[in-house]
Amino acid sequence: MSFQNYEKDVEKEGVRTGSYTDEGAVAGETFVQGNSLYAKLQRFAAKFHVEQRGIERVPEDERDDTSLLNVGTMWLSANMVVSSFAIGLLAQKLFFLGFTDACLVCFFFNLIGVIPVCYFSTFGPRFGLRQMVLSRFWFGWHGVKLIAVFNILACLGWSSVNAIVGAELIHAVNNDVPGYAGIIIIAICTLLVTFFGYKIVHKYEFWSWIPTTIVFIIILGVFAHSGDFVNIPMGVGTSELGSVLSFGSVIYGFATGWTSYAADYTVYQPSNQSRTKVFFAVWIGLMVPLLFTEMLGIAIMTSTTLNDGVNKYADGYAASGTGGLLAAVLFGPLGGFGKFCLIVLSLSIVANNCPNIYSVGLTIQVLGGRWTQRVPRFVWTAVGTAVYIAIAIPGYSHFETVLENFMNFIGYWLAIYEGIAFSDHFIYKRGMAGYNPALYDQPSKLPPGIAAIFAFCCGIAGMVVGMSQVWFVGPIALKAGEAPYGGDVGFELGFLFAFVSYTVARRFELKYFGR
Repeated sequence: MSFQNYEKDVEKEGVRTGSYTDEGAVAGETFVQGNSLYAKLQRFAAKFHVEQRGIERVPEDERDDTSLLNVGTMWLSANMVVSSFAIGLLAQKLFFLGFTDACLVCFFFNLIGVIPVCYFSTFGPRFGLRQMVLSRFWFGWHGVKLIAVFNILACLGWSSVNAIVGAELIHAVNNDVPGYAGIIIIAICTLLVTFFGYKIVHKYEFWSWIPTTIVFIIILGVFAHSGDFVNIPMGVGTSELGSVLSFGSVIYGFATGWTSYAADYTVYQPSNQSRTKVFFAVWIGLMVPLLFTEMLGIAIMTSTTLNDGVNKYADGYAASGTGGLLAAVLFGPLGGFGKFCLIVLSLSIVANNCPNIYSVGLTIQVLGGRWTQRVPRFVWTAVGTAVYIAIAIPGYSHFETVLENFMNFIGYWLAIYEGIAFSDHFIYKRGMAGYNPALYDQPSKLPPGIAAIFAFCCGIAGMVVGMSQVWFVGPIALKAGEAPYGGDVGFELGFLFAFVSYTVARRFELKYFGR
């Protein structure tokens, strides 16, 4: 169904979607009477200034967010969080890396991972379209639904993993608070922000990085003063190669995880906004918190290897994961104030989960087409919240395994997505001029999606031969490190296979379909 027909149907039901101006009026929208559930929901939302626009294109006259600080702080707050810190802990815990080599892996794989997020963020001001809607220009009207499924899984998975980390911190402060209670607290706080939409999310993210940054600086100072840092030496040989590649895959998966909704948070920027400035605003907003928090996690995790009898760091980590480790750093020197710091960090998860839960509602609208788009975005936001709570509670007790496997899953599928998108953008569309954004809701004028789905399958083949998991090690991965686990090169091969196969297949698709 075209969006034009959708608009007519919605008008009959009594309301049109729109967004609020600063004065509280709905920009460019006219409300009429209607008794359908949809109309009643939208009128109810209007009373509370909830963003009503879903995946519809944002018209130029409503793009009033000109602040590059909004662009940068969005990602600064979303990554200056304890979840990023928890990624750094895996370097020593799961991959047995030293301090220097783990930091080098952290630096270079983050550099690679953030590039697609920065680049696709520049599409939002140019076209006023959300990331999953933009994906129709590469995957077609029907093909993008496959990507939407993966993105929904990613949004819900991220939210679950993050909520578990926050719940661990709350439990470390008060052992009487069970994990499920902490998860529910974080989920409800996130819902309160994301329910209202784009502008409230940006306002929250504009400020929320400040208290968490202060807490992380306090953690750095206290740990440095303790003298408990252990300079674990760098490894050598094939085992080191495998560990570097596998940890690099996790780092890449976390950094690039924002790719599939990058443009969602720049669609209200004007079309004449500098793409270069947007790119580097996102780059700074990502790289600064990712490097700081992950390297801090790498450093503090070295303390668990201290060999001086009772090791409070190792005991704390064993008892309550990330929260227990941070408790070991803070509680002794700072007492009650240390507990306050952990509560602040636990609530930082809200900033990390806001992009996930806001975007999951938009992605569901892309997935279902007509019927999901006729359900307001804020309803899907609430549904997504309920689902990830149900996922996080049973996953609380085995967080490390959930985290590693999930990070690899994210890196794999997004690398394939990026390979297809970059091939089409640079080789076939030859830049921004190759898009006609007015066609975003016209299935007959979008690509058939055959080439993209074929390339996605080829990317999966590359992923399989290069992946290194506990349950399966691909033949190429086995050669990239020491047996039995080798080294994970799944995302690299997934990208390569997808890029090359799409480049070839798209030529035939254009020849036979002309679109």
